[in-house]
Amino acid sequence: MSTLTIGLVLPDVLGTYGDDGNALVLRQRARMRGLDAEIHRITLGDAIPETLDMYTVGGGEDVAQRLATEHLLADGGLTRAANAGRPILSICAGLQVLGRTFTASDSVVEGLGLIDATTDVLSKRMIGEITSTPQLEGLTETLTGFANHMGSTVLGSDASPLGTLTKGTGNTDEGEQVSYEGAVQGSVIATYMHGPVLARNPQLADLILARAMGVDMSELPEVTGQFADQLNGEVQQLRKERLR
Repeated sequence: MSTLTIGLVLPDVLGTYGDDGNALVLRQRARMRGLDAEIHRITLGDAIPETLDMYTVGGGEDVAQRLATEHLLADGGLTRAANAGRPILSICAGLQVLGRTFTASDSVVEGLGLIDATTDVLSKRMIGEITSTPQLEGLTETLTGFANHMGSTVLGSDASPLGTLTKGTGNTDEGEQVSYEGAVQGSVIATYMHGPVLARNPQLADLILARAMGVDMSELPEVTGQFADQLNGEVQQLRKERLR
């Protein structure tokens, strides 16, 4: 297979919480399987290629969200990539930007509309650990992450939650969706979990890799040799610590 391409979208404005690491995890997990992979860093003002294999979007503050949204709407590349079915992982503010609307600095901002979701403001800032039971087909392991946000996100009928909450605060702290975390719609997977989320949830990383390659997770090349022993030990230790 040719080199896998990973679009790191607007890390200069949506890179506040270390979510750039998700692109690094995807590249490394590909390389551990003997696959070539490279990261394309796409900064504010750059055209967004619509034909990369997968994309990651991170989090940021209100002003950064507005700048990112303006660029993504004007450029259109990420929307075309989503419409073509290319996997997109979007974190925190990135989740909100890809929704229909979000509130920033007391103003309602139009998002990209790739997720049927609207975001207002939580009554109390969510800071702490999240765990959830995945609702996305192909995932079987508990999802974990660290949240730090004020967004109260309600999903519409076209979007589904990434997980059912078992610890912490999810998309909102009020109403019938209180037990949900994240959003899935089409090729977009979005969550409030930092960590980076793919470092803490390697099965989710492998699902994105598999989707980018057009295969089932069971068809991904195996991680072998020194990488396998090292990886298994690190993942098991991390999961023990996070699920305490």
